Amino acid sequence: MEHNQQAYEQAARVLPIRLRQEALSLLPADRGRAEELRLRCGQPLAAVLPEGERTLGREPVTGRDLEQLLELASRASVHTVLDQMRRGYLTVEGGHRVGLCGTAVLRGGEIFNLRNLSSASVRVARQGLGAAEPVWDKLTGPDGCLESTLILAPPGAGKTTLLRDLIRMASDGVHMVPQRVGVADERGEIAALWNGRPQLAVGRRTDVLEGCPKAQGLMMLLRAMNPQILAADEVTAPEDVRALVTAAGCGTALLATAHGRDREDLTRRPLYRELMEARVFRRLVYIRPQQGARRYEVEGLA
Repeated sequence: MEHNQQAYEQAARVLPIRLRQEALSLLPADRGRAEELRLRCGQPLAAVLPEGERTLGREPVTGRDLEQLLELASRASVHTVLDQMRRGYLTVEGGHRVGLCGTAVLRGGEIFNLRNLSSASVRVARQGLGAAEPVWDKLTGPDGCLESTLILAPPGAGKTTLLRDLIRMASDGVHMVPQRVGVADERGEIAALWNGRPQLAVGRRTDVLEGCPKAQGLMMLLRAMNPQILAADEVTAPEDVRALVTAAGCGTALLATAHGRDREDLTRRPLYRELMEARVFRRLVYIRPQQGARRYEVEGLA
């Protein structure tokens, strides 16, 4: 819990001074539970807790506050983070993510920039060290190595947290011989690179390709980095499935996540049905949110 409090306090540093003070008015115990800070023009600052949003200040957030937030998050160099802003967010030191909304500036039909910022979220990065310990033994084969595993859960249930910890344990050789892991981190949520360094623990033998579409990233890692394990978050497109099938055919173990409730839910949707029929995964992990905790169920696949 202390680490979570420190993460919250670090995330709050990206706020303008007045809002930072309001963020730090949250009790220490609640800082450890806070998931996000929300800034909406014309509304007071709010913290997102598991039970919902809690207002922290009285004065409304202004457009100038949002501009200062962007200046602080980009270290007064907005042009250097334009590529991230086009995706609607940027990563700051510690792996915290600043999401932005406003008026999109288009060039050639694609988002080039955001202006007249209207709201922002500062998402507190949670490492989740040890999240994979309860399921590790069920995900390894007779040789002690990690089997290809698909993590299945609804949004916000902790898929990325479990995926990240599996990557870390495999890369660092926790309970097994260390292995090289390639991570196609399209949205920067797994490793949260900042100045080239992962801000979240993904292991010493992990190579991260961030900001590249998953399918292309998986193929680039396969060709260039000779991984023993390939990992990607949220399989969402046919090209993702094709890339995973190709990688599996090269003898690489796979770690991935998908939105869904159970195996039957997967087979009802054409995309995931194709993935299951390709038999590239040997284990399914279901995450069941239960009274503020997470329960893991593991199913073996023939």
